[in-house]
Amino acid sequence: MLYRTLADATMVVHLVFIGYVVFGGFLAWRWRRTIWLHLVAAGWGLGSVLIGFDCPLTYVENWARERGGEAELPSSGFIAHYLTGVVYPEHALNLVRALAAICVVVSWVGYALLRRRDRQHAAV
Repeated sequence: MLYRTLADATMVVHLVFIGYVVFGGFLAWRWRRTIWLHLVAAGWGLGSVLIGFDCPLTYVENWARERGGEAELPSSGFIAHYLTGVVYPEHALNLVRALAAICVVVSWVGYALLRRRDRQHAAV
């Protein structure tokens, strides 16, 4: 029971992390110093999509699932298992990736504009 709970908790943390990768830059509009954390998270997300390196959260979830008597995630990974075909259709994967990238870029552009405005107000 403990391992299944750990696997479920890891899944929730993973979903929150993915949400942060996509929308966390907008949090930096309010809390400016969090932009550095978002840069790291977005870099990790981009690397996992482009390079395909494994996420440690997937490893933790698989470890807990195995010990809890459940099947591991398929080799296609967390997103393919929990999101693709469930939250959005499989044929829309590239569109979803593009929209996620657009959200990140828009959040960073907005952050840069806010920083610029802050600097201009501080100089006055």
